Amino acid sequence: MPSTRNSPRNARRKAQRGRFPEPTEIRARLGDRSAVLIGMMGAGKSSVGRRLAARLGLPFIDADTEIEAAAGCSISEIFEQHGEAYFRDGERKVIARLLEDGPQVLATGGGAWMNDATRENIAAHGVSVWLNADLDVLLRRVKRRGNRPLLKVEDIDSTLRRLVGERYPVYALADATVHSRDVPHDVVVNEILAALDQCLPPAADESANDETAIDETASGETTGDETRMTS
Repeated sequence: MPSTRNSPRNARRKAQRGRFPEPTEIRARLGDRSAVLIGMMGAGKSSVGRRLAARLGLPFIDADTEIEAAAGCSISEIFEQHGEAYFRDGERKVIARLLEDGPQVLATGGGAWMNDATRENIAAHGVSVWLNADLDVLLRRVKRRGNRPLLKVEDIDSTLRRLVGERYPVYALADATVHSRDVPHDVVVNEILAALDQCLPPAADESANDETAIDETASGETTGDETRMTS
């Protein structure tokens, strides 16, 4: 979905309102699209996503949980028994199915966004928000849990650094980016709401008001030019 975050019309609309976006307004503007959180393991997609869903009055869905339910075993077991390629194919199918059930707040696994078909599906059915966390923050968080298949290695630091280098340029293709760091979750939730406000098309009444303002401005400029030409 094309982003409107840098459009003059959007900037003018935000300046005219001069207020923080209301969750109910964001929810209405989402329509049947989902707010899809992407980012590395440890970025906070699940913890922040639950709070975002509560604010928006939408269900929260964790793609990894759904994958485990569909497979009847844990993600670690899928990796051990079938390998990463098998897991990624199942991940793609599950996310495609989940996106048909929007609107919702959907948290995806760290590698999901790297799949071309998944990125296309998210673009067609949702708005993507990258929770961008610094490497030191990720390291601190992931070392608290030992259930991440890609990090069952001796040198977690080097592995995570490599994944960051591979994935961050692709994550940057998301509709919006929000900095995930060690602050209260509601701070990040508020920033996601503001990011969605910039990404989503304006409500129908706001769009009509914008068109009226543009017409009035254009009319005033034309009148001024005509006056100068005839003076």
